[in-house]
Amino acid sequence: MVTIIPVETPTLGDRSYVAHDGDVALVVDPQRDIDRVLDVVHEAGVRITHVFETHLHNDYVTGGLALAKVTGAAYHLNADDQVSYDRVPVRDGDVVEVSPALRVRAIATPGHTWTHLSYALEADGEQVGVFSGGSLLFGSTGRPDLLGPEHTHALVHHQYHSANRLAAELPEQAQVLPTHGFGSFCSATQSEATSSTIGQEKRTNPALTQAEQEWVDELLAALDTWPAYYAHTAPANAAGPDAADLSAPRTADKDELRRRLEAGEWLVDLRSRTAFAAGHVRGTFNFGIDGQLATYLGWLIPWGTPVTLLGETAEQVAEAQRELARIGIDRPAAAATGSPGQWTADRLGSFRTATFADLAQVRHHRSVAVVDVRRIPEWDEAHIDGAVHLPLHELLDRLDEVPGGEVWVHCGAGYRASIAASVLARAGHPVVAVDDSFDEQAAAAGLPIVSAQPRVSIS
Repeated sequence: MVTIIPVETPTLGDRSYVAHDGDVALVVDPQRDIDRVLDVVHEAGVRITHVFETHLHNDYVTGGLALAKVTGAAYHLNADDQVSYDRVPVRDGDVVEVSPALRVRAIATPGHTWTHLSYALEADGEQVGVFSGGSLLFGSTGRPDLLGPEHTHALVHHQYHSANRLAAELPEQAQVLPTHGFGSFCSATQSEATSSTIGQEKRTNPALTQAEQEWVDELLAALDTWPAYYAHTAPANAAGPDAADLSAPRTADKDELRRRLEAGEWLVDLRSRTAFAAGHVRGTFNFGIDGQLATYLGWLIPWGTPVTLLGETAEQVAEAQRELARIGIDRPAAAATGSPGQWTADRLGSFRTATFADLAQVRHHRSVAVVDVRRIPEWDEAHIDGAVHLPLHELLDRLDEVPGGEVWVHCGAGYRASIAASVLARAGHPVVAVDDSFDEQAAAAGLPIVSAQPRVSIS
């Protein structure tokens, strides 16, 4: 019997997989911090002999090549992928004998990329599942627009046919084992599902239940922007990244932290948004370790800017360092632990936090600016009448559009609002961060909510 173990990376919305027969193991789409995979196989008492890559990833730097080097495993990648390292080239229909019990068949599933492969897993003659990467996801598919608008029209149709090919060629009881779809921006839409089968997807996945053009039109209309760091990860994966260097960064004192701030480097405070609002080193950014730190930091930072991590504990710093290494921000310039009073001799900065009910009350008495930093689809669905829309990923480039006076900034739940508040405070704006649920509390507080006209996408 085969054992399939997912290795979760929830902050990026991805899964890697280890599958073994009790003796040898194969790994699919490992993240760059390969120590997690090595821990899994060590605990299982098995050895890795094969590593498979479904595609050259956009949302993380792979650990596949490094894992293969460390373990001596064969590294399988599409023969048509243009890479600068040796690998075992595979094509549609190739069958890899992992062990007497385990076989893997490559299935061409273009759509997320041109060269995307899925891998059907057979154990003791039974087709038990398919590692579908960014092809067939839970209730969705991978997005088809990451290679640029000149490819999107063709890729979206390929994606439809690839999903239907998997549904046609695999038995209904076969597990669907995607890499994306758990919050990843590589997914066209999101799902709350944690497991699925081919049969389940055939009944519920729009790519398998709708006519092709209907599905294409709806999917393209739902697509939004993706994190800016994606532009750097696919080239890094083609170049052949090493394993993450997770050794502790050097410790910076107050003087060094001040020098780095004055040089325009990024000092990133990892504490909770509540702690940051109460007191922080002025000029620092708040990307709390309790949220999607790597996604949003990688999205906003000018690529190549040195990063210094500020955490309450060394464990916070280590966790953030691991998160950033996954997207190609390899080494923090420095780090400091403790509290803001230990990081600066200057007066601390602070700002208020509030709820949507507080905002409604304030608007009865005086005029305040409201800045909504959610993404376009969120804004289109519903927003506060009179709010200024500055999506978080555009905020640094649009600071001249921030209204004067006191600014109340909000997102969907509070995490992005705190990032935005730290950006605005750094730029000198008096700011209040709304730490509250927009969907549950904004309308309930009596704030006027309106919707935008739906955008039309041309396929």
